[in-house]
Amino acid sequence: MTAGAFGLVLHAHIPYVRKAGVWPFGEEWLFEVMADTYIPLLRMLGGLPAPGKPLLTIGVTPVLLEQLADGYIKGRFEQYLYQRLDLCAKDMEHHRDRPQRRELARMYEEGYHRVLSLFRDHFRRDLVGGFRGLQDSGRAELMTSAATHGYLPLLGTESSIRAQVRLGVRSFERHFGRRPRGIWLPECGFRPAGPWAAPGSGEGRDRPGIDAFLAEEGLEYFVVDHHTIEGGRAEGIYWERFPFLQRGARTGNGPHEFQPSGRTTYRPYYMKSDGRTLAVFGRNERTGLQVWSGEHGYPGDGWYREFHKRDSISGLQYWRVTDRQNRDLGAKLFYEPDRVDERLQENSHHFAQTVRGLLLQNGGDFAPIVAAPYDSELFGHWWFEGIRWLRSVLEKLPLAGVEPVSLGAYLDEHPPSEMISLPESSWGAGGDHRIWLNGGTSWMWRKIWDAERWMEHAAASYRDRPDLRELLSQAARELLLLESSDWEFLVTTYQARDYAIDRFNGHLGRFNALRGAIEGRGTVDLEGIRRVDELFSELDLSAYRP
Repeated sequence: MTAGAFGLVLHAHIPYVRKAGVWPFGEEWLFEVMADTYIPLLRMLGGLPAPGKPLLTIGVTPVLLEQLADGYIKGRFEQYLYQRLDLCAKDMEHHRDRPQRRELARMYEEGYHRVLSLFRDHFRRDLVGGFRGLQDSGRAELMTSAATHGYLPLLGTESSIRAQVRLGVRSFERHFGRRPRGIWLPECGFRPAGPWAAPGSGEGRDRPGIDAFLAEEGLEYFVVDHHTIEGGRAEGIYWERFPFLQRGARTGNGPHEFQPSGRTTYRPYYMKSDGRTLAVFGRNERTGLQVWSGEHGYPGDGWYREFHKRDSISGLQYWRVTDRQNRDLGAKLFYEPDRVDERLQENSHHFAQTVRGLLLQNGGDFAPIVAAPYDSELFGHWWFEGIRWLRSVLEKLPLAGVEPVSLGAYLDEHPPSEMISLPESSWGAGGDHRIWLNGGTSWMWRKIWDAERWMEHAAASYRDRPDLRELLSQAARELLLLESSDWEFLVTTYQARDYAIDRFNGHLGRFNALRGAIEGRGTVDLEGIRRVDELFSELDLSAYRP
């Protein structure tokens, strides 16, 4: 008996790091996940038998697509792989009297050789084409996101939200040759229609909900967190990833309580917006914890490789988790790859049976679905064994009577039969906006809101000035990059606080220089700025006109 459907959603995103630092923060963020996640993931999924319908949904942010398609990034990635191969060779020599480390270094060397070969010979240096191939072969359904992963609920003008969404759709069309059906809302951030004021501004006004902008672009579905659908206590994804946030020291006083709704995440719902119909899926909480949680989920298994401990010279990772309760890196034992396969088989079997049980318990007069969204970078990069686990799960689900399917394919067969309204929410700590707007980031939002108001004014005031078009277009690019949710996230979580502030101020400085040139208050090196921030050739200034 078919228990129901499993809607795996992988969200691929890296902020714009092109020519913006290398190590410890910058381009290597992108190169690491290209090597650890994107190439192995594309190869694994491309090797699966072509199904009758897509097996999963993959969201790729436009700002990531722009970087993957960039010739400079492709060349720098090859250099990165050669550097890693050199480090592996040096470690094998350095540890020639330590057979366990030497063999692990050899394992990494073989892995980097394989990635280099796949990048050059199999994908022909075209990872965007790799994603397109999954779509065109019917193995995966692709969806878009906001252009630079801007946190849409807090953007101050309708034109800025429209620009993020519209550019997300048009970028997808350019790279993949068709319009997207679905969109990943950055951080699952949602705001309904109604009165809203920029915190601290005192200027409340009625505003359309985020769903109105999605409907305007003809999108069909999006995803929110479980509490947005169900109500109840909302802790959020980032409580699991960053336990120190639970103390509320920087972001608030604890999880938010949402009004219980009587709704379920095991079915999608319709939202009505401007006469067009959108479907919304809710993240399944149980399957989220099984994979996200280092304390309770599979990645915390003691036999899996430890992410946080690295060799002090080469940076290679030679240790295993050892004990999920003991965070002392000095107590970690050496990684034993031969002991991992048994754990992968056991964990993937447990997951498939868990999904089956949830579907059987929560079905009824409708065909249930477990919607399970994750950051794609979790698999392979953060969780070294994660892509092998994913393949095993996709193989075991049908044996458990569960159909892996994309969200769009599910909607085609099981359109929603009920309507819903949603509260303001996110999948961050507390279920609200505190990760992105707090005492440490409020100054950033004041700068963003000022820039957004000026951009809206300038797009209307200078619309008949073709001599200013290129300056205005580049100013819009700097605003889009300024709006990236990554800067506030990195400041709040203290992962790369100084880097994020520098990046934010860099985009703000270039925006203000362009603003001054447009207003006749000086000159600006437009070509110099373009060489640094070169993206979105299809940018449409009309989106910024009120």
